[in-house]
Amino acid sequence: MNFLEDISIFELSLISIFFIFYFIYLVRIYRIGKQIKVNLKGVFIKFFIRILFFTLMIISLLGPNFGVIEEKVEVIGKDIIIAVDLSESMNANDIQPTRLEKVKFEIKRIINEFDNDRLGIIMFSGEAFVQCPLTYDRNALNLFVETLNTGLVPKSGTDFGPPLELGLSKLQDESSDGKDIKSKIIILFSDGEDFGDNTEESIDKIKENSLKLFSVGIGTKEGSRIKDDFGKFKKDNEGKDVITKLNSSSLRETADKTGGKYYEISKNKNEISQMINEIKNIKGDVIDQKMSNVSDNKYFYFLLCALILIAIDFIFVSKIISL
Repeated sequence: MNFLEDISIFELSLISIFFIFYFIYLVRIYRIGKQIKVNLKGVFIKFFIRILFFTLMIISLLGPNFGVIEEKVEVIGKDIIIAVDLSESMNANDIQPTRLEKVKFEIKRIINEFDNDRLGIIMFSGEAFVQCPLTYDRNALNLFVETLNTGLVPKSGTDFGPPLELGLSKLQDESSDGKDIKSKIIILFSDGEDFGDNTEESIDKIKENSLKLFSVGIGTKEGSRIKDDFGKFKKDNEGKDVITKLNSSSLRETADKTGGKYYEISKNKNEISQMINEIKNIKGDVIDQKMSNVSDNKYFYFLLCALILIAIDFIFVSKIISL
């Protein structure tokens, strides 16, 4: 037999108090009984009964269990896909140390905040790829976040269509049994420079499926220059420095069309905390079912025996000396 709880100071205190006071009581009863020559056999029988039911009550408090039952456990939570823009403009340093490094820091915050939900990561520029499938493994998620860099995807212009399509597809795969996907969420991180042609089509699909889309723009209106792979600033065809700026309008429009919300990270603004609170207010659904071996707590049987002995204690007839 095992116990769900270890014996604590509370139980030890109860045991100590019981034996100290009962010992004092027995000593006084014995002295008085000896003086008036009363048979104290009944007193000691009651003492034995009281020790027995007191012991049973302590055991029931500790949660005795024997045997294991297999129980189906429903996991309530949300599925969250985080899509990260890895186009070259994310290397801009108008947000220190760079836009991408700041995004990685904020994603780690999100991972820590939603420890009971499944999260996955998609990386994109002109194409989208699954960096990490939906998982509960926080260590794996943080590892994948740390490896994100603009060299992982083909160098092309940013297109919101592919990550939205891929994110919707992965969330639908998880809901293939026909369950509602209203607790499924896509978070889109980008500097907002969308050069895709199929974004509208992807937005319509997300809207049709009642998926929640939160877009996060990172950068400043002033923008900054971008360094190439050799550490030099990129130039346009006229030899001028390429300046990348936050284009919040495309991200805001993307979120608004799906009934979602737009948030921003800039020099004087960081709305990630507001987004986290908004997502936490979304009611979770059953996203997984697991079979778990659960110890069967048998405290009730010990408590029932203790109550029966208490009843016997009251009924038992013995000659008690009133002090």
